[in-house]
Amino acid sequence: MSGGARPVVNLAELFVPKERDHGGRGTILAHRILARGDGSPGASFIDLAVLPPGTSIGRHRHGRDRETYVVLSGSGVMHRDGAEFRVSAGDVVVNEPYGEHGLSNDSGADLALLVFEEEVPDGAAGA
Repeated sequence: MSGGARPVVNLAELFVPKERDHGGRGTILAHRILARGDGSPGASFIDLAVLPPGTSIGRHRHGRDRETYVVLSGSGVMHRDGAEFRVSAGDVVVNEPYGEHGLSNDSGADLALLVFEEEVPDGAAGA
């Protein structure tokens, strides 16, 4: 091992508390895995998030970007563009540009998800 780098880092050491994320309930945990640099191609960001029981990501809108939630574990209620539906491990929810979305953990276990966002070119919204 060179440079003193640890070979393994546990997510528990990386997560940062986010109170009332987008106006939601309680405190979720999040870690930004990647943030795209200005002018670079690819995803705008990739986050890992954990919603403990009873917490939520409040309903919100983005601009000209598509935000995708990949549920890694747990379950909850997704709100997207006026509809509510259950999500659980393995579900992928695509939140289209300018749409409203939010997620609530109404279960007794943590809900973990991967969130990534990509900018959508002008004229391609909803594509």
